[in-house]
Amino acid sequence: MKVRIAQAASHEEAAAIASALARHRADGEPIEVYVGDAAEPAVVHDPDGGTDAPGESDGCGDLGPTDRERALREEIDDIRAGGPAKYRERLADQGKLFVRERLELWFGDTDPTPGAVEDGDGSAGVEGDPSGMLFEDGKFATFDAWHPDSPDVDDTDDGGRLPADGLLTGAADFDGRRVHFMANDFTVKAGSMAEHGVEKFLRMQQRALKTGRPVLYLMDSSGGRIDQQRGFFANREGIGKYYYNHSMLSGRVPQVCVLYGPCIAGAAYTPVFADFTVMVEDMSAMAIASPRMVEMVTGEEIDLQELGGPEVHARHSGSADLVAEDEHHARDLVAQLVTYLPDNSDETPPRAESRAPAKSPAGIDSVVPAEPNRGYDVHRVIERVADAGSVFELQPEFGPEIVTAFARIDGRPVGVVANQPAQRAGAIFPDAAAKAAEFIWKCDAFNVPLLYLCDTPGFMAGSQVEKEGILEQGKKMIYATSSATVPKQCVVVRKAYGAGIYAMSGPAYGPESTLALPSGEIAIMGPEAAINAVYANKLDEIDDSEERRRREQQLREEYREDIDAHRMASEVVIDEIVPPSELREELAARFAFYETVEKELPDKKHGTVL
Repeated sequence: MKVRIAQAASHEEAAAIASALARHRADGEPIEVYVGDAAEPAVVHDPDGGTDAPGESDGCGDLGPTDRERALREEIDDIRAGGPAKYRERLADQGKLFVRERLELWFGDTDPTPGAVEDGDGSAGVEGDPSGMLFEDGKFATFDAWHPDSPDVDDTDDGGRLPADGLLTGAADFDGRRVHFMANDFTVKAGSMAEHGVEKFLRMQQRALKTGRPVLYLMDSSGGRIDQQRGFFANREGIGKYYYNHSMLSGRVPQVCVLYGPCIAGAAYTPVFADFTVMVEDMSAMAIASPRMVEMVTGEEIDLQELGGPEVHARHSGSADLVAEDEHHARDLVAQLVTYLPDNSDETPPRAESRAPAKSPAGIDSVVPAEPNRGYDVHRVIERVADAGSVFELQPEFGPEIVTAFARIDGRPVGVVANQPAQRAGAIFPDAAAKAAEFIWKCDAFNVPLLYLCDTPGFMAGSQVEKEGILEQGKKMIYATSSATVPKQCVVVRKAYGAGIYAMSGPAYGPESTLALPSGEIAIMGPEAAINAVYANKLDEIDDSEERRRREQQLREEYREDIDAHRMASEVVIDEIVPPSELREELAARFAFYETVEKELPDKKHGTVL
């Protein structure tokens, strides 16, 4: 049926007429409504398919984007190009990736290198989002302040570009794990933070609390924009809330930070609040103030690397867990790190396929010297206990008298805390105690069982370590060990003298087992110190030097018999003496047996030891 209506009729009126006529016809024929003298119908009503305007989709998929969507996509492409072109060009000279190249490296399928995707006109040639990026939030942040399509912008200037307000947030798949992420765009005001970027950062953190998923902070920021501080600095939902949220996330989900440039002032707190921090050689730095500010306040002239580069924070402050060679290495390190961690504190760490150790456990007894004061590298014991290729050490240059590392035993992640006799006889110094305490705390937060390998003469003594806080740091290590509720195994490898056995989860500290190798000894102090303390006067009374030497040796042997592993096992101080070649097998069985153990702490708000 064909119907012609007045020229002035609208499309909506034509459609209404077609629909009404169709309701009163029983033959099922299409209704064609023509407007004025038009040769083509304005509306065709098909009883089986509804009402369509000519040229609209008939279900064959012939519709496409309009100019409206095309304009939006052009705006998105412009946002993705980042800040002023001159700053993007400088990144390649610094060996750094543009932020969207960085996201491609982390979450995409390609392997970008600095400057490799720059177009001839200087615009960033990154096309589309990485394949693993699930979504991005806040692309249009600050859009009205700079973009030519904004009604608020009269004159456009490349130098005034503020795409995404210089801070990207979203979610992505990272090596099989779903994570939240943030990343600074250094081409936008040197990655500085302002009101809308801060809002995006806070929302990302708050959403991570809800989802219980890990957070990646890809930092490259010069701090807050001082000229805009009223919009974000002291506000209730300002930059200060970053660190409140960091504190709320702490121990709930893993927070991992990678530094790609200078992080100064407020920006430096995110890496130190993160659970794990990676710096990049010749690229990263963090400090409470810039070199210029330091000189202004103190008169000290110093460059940024000397002030807060990787050497400072990996060796001296302990603020960096790992140092990467370049951007690609940083990603690889984090990819390895997260394999030991659950998504959140309610879950258990992922188990991997078991592998035989890199070196045979049969060599353990040969590695550990019989003489208690002779040094050796405890890594040679660890590699004979852990699955091959699974040892992942953190903070290797800081407090080196203790080794802290993730590893796997029969595929199960464990946190290894091992005294290092190759460094100052394995005595526990303040930095080592602080390092161990933090590592124990993190393992406990994320349900990673703990393995203590004890071979220490105890906490270091002397005026210098007293000034450095040996008692305070030692207290924190003992507190962390005491409060840990994950399964713990303690192995007395050789020396366990003084309060060292307390810090290393000895019998009084709730381990599921205290084991010893046949070389193990537990005592208040070593034989030499004990003989000197107890028998010094009596030995001095012996005039004959040979007789004195013989008597001293006799006393030393008697003392060692009283403190060795057999005496401790006889008195049931320890649970078992294990043949060294069977140590891995013994530990695997015990960790498997106790993996579901539940422990309770006293009902209280929290302890007072930080």
